[in-house]
Amino acid sequence: MASNVYDAIVIGGGHNGLTSGAYFAREGARTVVLEARDKTGGASDTSAPFADHPEINVTTYSYVMSLMPPTVIRELKLKQFGYDVTPFGPYFQAFPDGRAITVYADDAAKSYESIAQFSKKDADTLPKWEAWMKGVADVLGPLMIQVPPHVGSTKPGDLLETVRTAWKMRKLGERGVGDVTRLFSMSVTDLLDDWFESDAIKGMLTVNGVIGTWAGPDEPGTAYVMLHHSIGDVGDGHLGSWGFQQGGMGAVSDSIRRSAESFGCEIRTGAKVKKILVRNGRTVGVALESGEELRAPVVVTTIHPKIAFLDLLDRHELPADFVFDIERWKTRSGVVKINVALSELPEFVSRPGKGIQDHHTGSVELCFSPQYAERAFQDAHIDGKPAVAPFVDGTIPTTLDKKLAPEGVHIFSMFTQWVPKEWVKEPHRDELDAYAKRIFDLYDELAPNFKSSIIDYQVIGPYDMEQDLGLIGGNIFAGELCVDQLFHMRPAPGYADYRSPIKGLYHGSAATHAGGGVNGIPGWQAFRQAKKDKAVTSKK
Repeated sequence: MASNVYDAIVIGGGHNGLTSGAYFAREGARTVVLEARDKTGGASDTSAPFADHPEINVTTYSYVMSLMPPTVIRELKLKQFGYDVTPFGPYFQAFPDGRAITVYADDAAKSYESIAQFSKKDADTLPKWEAWMKGVADVLGPLMIQVPPHVGSTKPGDLLETVRTAWKMRKLGERGVGDVTRLFSMSVTDLLDDWFESDAIKGMLTVNGVIGTWAGPDEPGTAYVMLHHSIGDVGDGHLGSWGFQQGGMGAVSDSIRRSAESFGCEIRTGAKVKKILVRNGRTVGVALESGEELRAPVVVTTIHPKIAFLDLLDRHELPADFVFDIERWKTRSGVVKINVALSELPEFVSRPGKGIQDHHTGSVELCFSPQYAERAFQDAHIDGKPAVAPFVDGTIPTTLDKKLAPEGVHIFSMFTQWVPKEWVKEPHRDELDAYAKRIFDLYDELAPNFKSSIIDYQVIGPYDMEQDLGLIGGNIFAGELCVDQLFHMRPAPGYADYRSPIKGLYHGSAATHAGGGVNGIPGWQAFRQAKKDKAVTSKK
């Protein structure tokens, strides 16, 4: 066989591309994964960004693990290749008045005691809230690994799939369907107001409703974003809580790469694709920027759809309505990732002590109320300036992951919002540094040893995410999780089944259904659709 002829070519060496490549190779197909950067992993990355402290590593972009189907973990033997996730601790929010709220996944009594200091009513309500959310998630969770139907198609097969999907919703009952409708259409602010009275618990729950979105908590549809981040079971086994990968998130992608290579998959870095080759409406391979051409009857793209379909293909090869939809695919962002190396753990006024305590091992939030988060969004959206008081979803993975940094050194991984979406066009280094320092001031008010313990820090803005990772707009989901971009609309009506308008070209990026978070589902599904189409035949 010629060296440039393959059974399957995968564009993109992030975790989805590696997952797809691993499955094709496992099936016996001669497979190559092409990555433009000099390393694989994409946003699932571990790095050593501090020149004066090369021994300190951080989880560069993505920072927590959840929602990867046990089927994928098992079939790709990921634990054998280094996949090792430790569930993390409670959700914690300290307040300037010296109080703090802590919500535990496995200790209802301690959660009750913590919430009751703010509102006994809310403490009584939380178990009911969690039961309600679980009931909805138990039904919607399995949809995460379902191929979206062609809603609106009149073809008999498509009608049948749509009916089957609707039939699954019967488990919710009339009341439950109404609840789901609310989740898809309500703002997280309105939803939480229906259940709780205290800003303390509402602020904490708000964070999951606005993570990675260009929308404040008052925006309709943010209630679903909260659900998306709360699903713990995608239908083939309970996944439990979020967790830390030992060695940082780069170790997740490394485990998938090692799995792929064990099945015979070829991985090439520094191999940027210039064009997807098409002949008579069918893909025949790719051309690299180096001038080399690779041939295969199957190509899977796991990169951003605007790049894959608008830059790597001639638009006349695609249906006009598909081009229209991809051109208008919303991928805005105001996310800033900050990685901070600390000489000691934060000693919160509300929780004295510098030794590891349970509140250090989970989410260390900075969001005092839904209004706090909404103000941060309005700063960026309306006033066109970085948030004066950003919200933060923070974690300290080194409390449970002993591989990232030397003993006694800790990494505070901060996922923060918002800066103006226009900042994707330029680096804004000085403004981002000032933004980060405002966050440090806010944490220092809650834990007065925070700023004095900073060894070094790294600030990554939307410009960096677009330039370094190809995440257009800096959007971590490669497309916003809004109502008009979910399920059968992701990334375009009629093409949510991981196929594309080009025969043999499949799409498995985070912009497809179940994308958002490090779960490998899109890459896995792209392979499954190719196998279903008999585009690749098992050679095992």
